[in-house]
Amino acid sequence: MLKDLIIKNRSYRGYDSGRKVTREELEDMVDCARLSASSVNRQPLKYYLAWEQEEVDRIQALTKWARGLPELTLPHPGKNPAAFIVICQDMLLGDSKARFQKDVGIAAQSILLRAVEMGLGGCMIGNFSPAAIKETLELSPDLEPVLIVAVGKPDEKIVLTEAAPGDSVDYYRDDEDVHYVPKRRLQDVVLSRKA
Repeated sequence: MLKDLIIKNRSYRGYDSGRKVTREELEDMVDCARLSASSVNRQPLKYYLAWEQEEVDRIQALTKWARGLPELTLPHPGKNPAAFIVICQDMLLGDSKARFQKDVGIAAQSILLRAVEMGLGGCMIGNFSPAAIKETLELSPDLEPVLIVAVGKPDEKIVLTEAAPGDSVDYYRDDEDVHYVPKRRLQDVVLSRKA
C-alpha cells in the first residue's frame, strides 16, 4: 500500500483548477509532517499555508517549475495548483540549514504522500527566491523559506520508465504533453558484497 502511494506520488505540474484545497486539508498534510522524524528531534520547521486564490497567485508568480524542460512554461495556463505550503526553517530552533535539509525532505515527502492519499498531488519547488517569498508573505526575520510544496488535484499524465545503465534519466514530454520520468533499475542502485 505504501509503495502504491510512492508510485502515485509524482511531481505534478498541471492541476484541475475546479478542485480547491481547503485550509483543513493543508493542516492535515502538515500534521503528517509534524509527526515525522526530525534530526535530534529539534523540529525547526514551520509551515505557511496558502489556499486563497490571491495569495496562491502571488506565490505562483515567484516560482519557476520544471528546470529540466526550459523550453516549456509550466504549469500551462489554467493548470496552476490550488494551494501552496511554504516550508520554513525557524532559525531560532535550528540555525544550520545544511543539518536540517534532511528534515525538509522528510517533511515534504510526508506532506505529498498524505496529499496522494487524499486524492490530490503536488510538486516540490526549490527554484524560488527565499528573500522574495519572505517579503511577499511578511515572514518574521527568524523564518527562512527552504522549500515550497504545490498542492492540487493532478490533471496530467505521468509515466515512469526504466533507465538502463548509460540511459539518460532526464524527464521529458511527448507531443501529447505526457510526462515521462526515467528511473534507474533496482539492480543498478542496490550495492552489496557478492556472496
